[in-house]
Amino acid sequence: EVFAASGRSYEAPRLVLFSEATPSACGMGQAAMGPFYCPPDRQVYVDLAFFRELDRRFGAPGAFAQAYVIAHEVGHHVQNLLGIAEEVHGMRRRASPQRANALSVLMELQADCLAGVWAHHAHRQRQILEPGDVAEGLRAASAIGDDMMQRRSQGHVVPESWTHGSSAQRVEWFKRGLSA
Repeated sequence: EVFAASGRSYEAPRLVLFSEATPSACGMGQAAMGPFYCPPDRQVYVDLAFFRELDRRFGAPGAFAQAYVIAHEVGHHVQNLLGIAEEVHGMRRRASPQRANALSVLMELQADCLAGVWAHHAHRQRQILEPGDVAEGLRAASAIGDDMMQRRSQGHVVPESWTHGSSAQRVEWFKRGLSA
């Protein structure tokens, strides 16, 4: 509906659920990579073990926490369809390593915002949100922020190496999308 309102057509990505590893047009997808979107085949890949990790290891259980993760990856599909991904990749090739990484983080935060936009519009159209759903999504966004992930895995935070943004940034951009 949002695409149509702007004179564009939307082609839904295909969701590929897998265990451990699966081939994709972007190479071999593996559980260690986490969920990802592959632009060449326009598919969202999710290893089902990630959802167990989201619940048990990251403390973000629930169906809407899972929906947030998938919506984030679909956000990358939207970036691809709109030409944003290609434009940012071009900018990254011409940028310093630090600026290239910062651009990648901004794309990830935009995907979080787009996940919020999806939740907002889906609820407006079909009343899908139940009490506690938004809190689940926000808990997931916070749990998988780079600062939290680094603190868990290495005991300290290195902002220069972030790939998706801090917990606070991810929560903020998901909230912005929800209020769109």
